[in-house]
Amino acid sequence: MAPSSVVVTMEKANSFSIVEINASDQSLFPDKQKAASPKQFSWVLLLKAYKALSCISWLAMAFKSRLISIKKRIALSEINEEEPRSRGKLYRFIKAFLFISIVALVIEIIAHFKKWNLNLISPWDIQEGLVQWSYVAWLSFRVDYIAPWVIMLSKFCTVLFLIQSLDRLVLCLGCFWIKYKKLKPEINGEAYDIEDPSSFPMVLVQIPMCNEREVYAQSIAAACQLDWPRDRLLIQVLDDSDDGNVQLLIKDEVSSWRQKGINIIYRHRLIRTGYKAGNLKSAMGCDYVKDYEFVAIFDADFQPNPDFLKQTIPHFKGNPDLGLVQARWSFVNKDENLLTRLQNVNLCFHFEVEQQVNGYFLNFFGFNGTAGVWRIKALEDSGGWLERTTVEDMDIAVRAHLNGWKFIFLNDVKVLCELPESYEAYKKQQHRWHSGPMQLFRLCLPAIITSKISIWKKTNLIFLFFLLRKLILPFYSFTLFCIILPLTMFIPEAELPLWVICYVPIFMSFLNILPAPKSFPFLVPYLLFENTMSVTKFNAMVSGLFQLGSAYEWVVTKKTGRSSESDLLALAERESKSASTEKMQRRYSESGLELLNKLDQEQESPRVKKRNRVYRKELALAFLLLTAAARSLLSAHGVHFYFLLFQGLSFLVVGLDLIGEQVS
Repeated sequence: MAPSSVVVTMEKANSFSIVEINASDQSLFPDKQKAASPKQFSWVLLLKAYKALSCISWLAMAFKSRLISIKKRIALSEINEEEPRSRGKLYRFIKAFLFISIVALVIEIIAHFKKWNLNLISPWDIQEGLVQWSYVAWLSFRVDYIAPWVIMLSKFCTVLFLIQSLDRLVLCLGCFWIKYKKLKPEINGEAYDIEDPSSFPMVLVQIPMCNEREVYAQSIAAACQLDWPRDRLLIQVLDDSDDGNVQLLIKDEVSSWRQKGINIIYRHRLIRTGYKAGNLKSAMGCDYVKDYEFVAIFDADFQPNPDFLKQTIPHFKGNPDLGLVQARWSFVNKDENLLTRLQNVNLCFHFEVEQQVNGYFLNFFGFNGTAGVWRIKALEDSGGWLERTTVEDMDIAVRAHLNGWKFIFLNDVKVLCELPESYEAYKKQQHRWHSGPMQLFRLCLPAIITSKISIWKKTNLIFLFFLLRKLILPFYSFTLFCIILPLTMFIPEAELPLWVICYVPIFMSFLNILPAPKSFPFLVPYLLFENTMSVTKFNAMVSGLFQLGSAYEWVVTKKTGRSSESDLLALAERESKSASTEKMQRRYSESGLELLNKLDQEQESPRVKKRNRVYRKELALAFLLLTAAARSLLSAHGVHFYFLLFQGLSFLVVGLDLIGEQVS
């Protein structure tokens, strides 16, 4: 039926016009007087049905193609576990758990629609069928025998979770106090006399590298441009490459800088044992090292600013107990993809909170392996570099701490470096970082107990530094959120409270993200990704604690050379502008990458084929969590459902290698 009237409002700059059309006259709407014929009505229904079927068909084809691509990816993928599948006990456990969960979900769905869960009867009173009898028997067995153990385990992990959260909260309060009071390490002595180069101490710079074709030039160029008297500085390029072409490239780079008057030497070991620790140990065995007082260490992708030594070395003056000065890392590619953004959140918290607080209040923290300056006497008193673990940096730091040496952390001194851009490289790096500390803990525990440091320092070293932050954290993260939480969906008697799975984790993630405020939009992805990485960290922790084979693997983190190319581009521009300047000034800027990318687009280069990899542990956990999410719907657990759903999707994305760059 046509409306009785239509009001049309026309708005101008300073006036309004209203026109009312009386529609009571049916002659104004002649089409409305005609009723739709059955033929027209049928055509409309057919058209709508066709659109609906087309939409359903498109969704079905898209889903089918996605399943086919996933199936091919799984079939053609390489095995990327730390151990072969035949020996992957954790993977087999997850698969068995997944199978049992799927069977339980099917039975629970049948029981839900049959309303068996509403009839509290004894299994012996059932006369209908085997399935109902099995379900009721399972309920009785679950309540009497399984639920008490799951409740006890969940409470234990919850206590560990609260203890670790309290530790992190205390660290954050310490960081806030440092910021509020503007506390920072101070230089006791006077500055070195620029007019008297002999007043500067002798400094050795070491650059260990191994087959790092993409980034070798950047660290060499950065070290050669350090602002320090040339006769008081020696640069060692410690090349462990087994690729002859890479060796020649590095030799040529060293030779070119030597021709410019830089005191630099190239070293290559014939017997490459001990990985990075063996490389550094061999270099420290040179006869001329006894003439030097300090040693600065930079990995192959690190670019110290020219004033790095002038910002770090003076802290040793008038402080004979100081053994290490550690600088902070900054990242040239932190905005490259989602993976690098999430890594940046983690490492910003590590440096600004953990390292800074421990350095200021305890004078101890784990050496980061690079971007630091050691007093050579402290290294020698502590036994030098040892090859017994894959975390030689933490090893030497612990032994130096036991010998009474102090450390300071400079949060304002930053050294540019590169983050792993592929999940494959990041996973291998994290495996080494979490298996090595457990190896070291087993080896150092007797020395810690018998050392002469105070009881408070021993307690901090054993319970906080090792047990809480290196063992308990990966244990409860994996056990609580990847095993117990989905298990409680099938054992409702042991249900976890909301504050354990939602409120406290979000609050702790908020604290973690504070040092990187620009990353606040990634708060939820960060929380999900940290839980996803717990399977890798847990597996690494177990392998290090029980001396499994993968704990002794050292894989050089794959670099892309972004920071290196940016540096070389800026260096070429400066040399062309000021050929008469004796001292080359270097500035590092992430904006240089934009210009570099434009130049790269103009040059034709062969495309490198990239592929995704499949990680079976993560995929199995993804399906396990999604199965638990489906089960939670039967119990109307809203928050539990969404957490399990998004966490399962997070595992699925990582398991299909859809985060970060693809592997070349």
